[in-house]
Amino acid sequence: MARRYELIVFDWDGTLMDSTSAIVASIQAAARDLGLEPPSDERASHIIGLGLIDALRHALPDLPAERYQAVAERYRYHFLARDHELLLFEGAKELIDELTRAGHFLAVATGKTRKGLDRAFEVSGLGPRFHASRCADECHSKPHPQMLEELMDEFGVEPEATLMIGDTTHDLLMARNAGVAALGVAYGAHPRDALEAESPLYCAADVPQLAAWLRERA
Repeated sequence: MARRYELIVFDWDGTLMDSTSAIVASIQAAARDLGLEPPSDERASHIIGLGLIDALRHALPDLPAERYQAVAERYRYHFLARDHELLLFEGAKELIDELTRAGHFLAVATGKTRKGLDRAFEVSGLGPRFHASRCADECHSKPHPQMLEELMDEFGVEPEATLMIGDTTHDLLMARNAGVAALGVAYGAHPRDALEAESPLYCAADVPQLAAWLRERA
């Protein structure tokens, strides 16, 4: 059977790696370090998937711009301290292996920095399975379509043969802006109702549901 989607692009945090709580805690700890009121869990979760400076602008909107770098440095400190605790979602590795065997091009589009993604690739062991990736310090932050546009250009794949998978509305809006189909996953940073409001093809409750949809329709 011909593949419907030649290129499948995954978000990383909250989609393949169970890191949402670590990101939220790190943002809040960074704010406290600098004597700032930490954002709520809901506000901190909402900015996951954006590039770090863009995320901090949303999480701490009243902070003077010249202080964002200091918060970013404290965030990185706290996140790295939790790095060793982070695990892939159950079934994620098996899903990527299955899609590899099926012959799809696989890529990652993430709000992480290149250094952060390379570290995550190494720790998880998934790096060699992806054919390409784009990070927030190389492209415009989501929901700008640049990451997806560059990946499609790299592989010579048209938008109708590309699928984006992510746990945030930023991922789904990026897909819409790039003219590609999208799947939401409701086990990450953003709640199901927010994801479904962006009209993805499907919204999976867990990795097995995601794998079943892809097995049948991708």
